[in-house]
Amino acid sequence: MAKFSAFEALTVSDSSVGFTVATFANRSLVFLTCEDAAVRFRLDGTAPTSAVGHELEVGDTLELDSEHQLDNARFIRRNGVDATLQCAYGS
Repeated sequence: MAKFSAFEALTVSDSSVGFTVATFANRSLVFLTCEDAAVRFRLDGTAPTSAVGHELEVGDTLELDSEHQLDNARFIRRNGVDATLQCAYGS
């Protein structure tokens, strides 16, 4: 069973962002909820755009379960409205 030990509310705007390294350091799992607006994301370390990448709609959840995924995940807002990702980190 996962043990969560860190949290951040990550604002997603018009520039690609990843998770805060100091917050998820030494953890290999994130569970997140998308709030306020839709986002796009990529897991290959490449910046998504508002038109390219996987979509997360408001209320969607996402679980990533490897350090590689946490290191390489990038997010950007989709429709010109900032989003917030509520992120719980663990192992």
